[in-house]
Amino acid sequence: SGEPITTDDLGVGGALAVLMKEAIMPTLMQTIEKTPCLIHAGPFANIAHGNSSILADQIALKLVGEDGYCVTEAGFGADIGMEKFFNIKCRYSGLTPQCVVLVATVRALKTHGGGPAVKPGQPLDPVYKQENLELLGAGCCNMQHHVRNALKFGVNVVVAVNKFATDTENEIALVKQKAEEAGAIAVMSNHWALGGAGAIDLANAVVETCAKTRADGNKFKFLYPLEMSLVDKITKICVEIYGADGIKLEPIAEKQLEQYEKQGYGNLPICMAKTHLSLSTDPSLKGVPTGFTVVVREARASVGAGFVYPLLGKIMTIPGLPTRPGYYNIDLKPDGTIVGLF
Repeated sequence: SGEPITTDDLGVGGALAVLMKEAIMPTLMQTIEKTPCLIHAGPFANIAHGNSSILADQIALKLVGEDGYCVTEAGFGADIGMEKFFNIKCRYSGLTPQCVVLVATVRALKTHGGGPAVKPGQPLDPVYKQENLELLGAGCCNMQHHVRNALKFGVNVVVAVNKFATDTENEIALVKQKAEEAGAIAVMSNHWALGGAGAIDLANAVVETCAKTRADGNKFKFLYPLEMSLVDKITKICVEIYGADGIKLEPIAEKQLEQYEKQGYGNLPICMAKTHLSLSTDPSLKGVPTGFTVVVREARASVGAGFVYPLLGKIMTIPGLPTRPGYYNIDLKPDGTIVGLF
């Protein structure tokens, strides 16, 4: 009939409320260096929003005080996690960021420069462990694209070059140079080897960048107004953030988007479901692809969460699961011990 169905219509509203009673509260944990961190929502920006919860951020900001710093995660990669942080999360929270920390690695940039495919369970190709400035330089265009995307939102960028033991000084210097050419501040961070001590330069760069934002005034802006149609908002993201020529709507997606508009959901923000392995919807296209069209296969609405999520290309919303579900291994022993969870 085209009428939306609620959880109460299905008779499970109460059960879901019970599940959310405790889940709505963030979990307070600490790093091995005893820095407090709040764990709440977050992963999978390819198939969800990929951000920590607004509630966790609000608690953190209250605890650190007016002059403190709250570092919150927007999941991989910047074309999806960061874009959703800005266009979805910042709208609902009313909070505006003072700095973007864009994490880059030499190895990842080499893949975007045409390096051999990295496959789980197989040895890493030597090119990723040896200096190769030509390959690295060719891949830095991907990082620069992400920097320019962040700047479109009016937020200053610090590129954190996450150092691996095999990275050379020349490679680190090249990444920093390319980041600065795109308009970012670039800092090498060696926390992988040295922990917090290896990230002091990065922390100082973030502090300085935030101070500059406060002094100059926050210039944050959204990519699109909510008054845009759903189709126009999808197109805006694909063209401005991914670099696509445009979009192609499959018939079912076109019908679904029209239905959501009629139901009054046309003013919701967009949460793309897209591969994180490429700016395009083809995981094999590295660097900064051009001349491609984004195929919108389907569109779904998460009305309670407050967004419409189009499915782009061949993305699956439940990726990486085995053919044999893990629950077959879970059991309860007579003494009450749970087995098979890990």
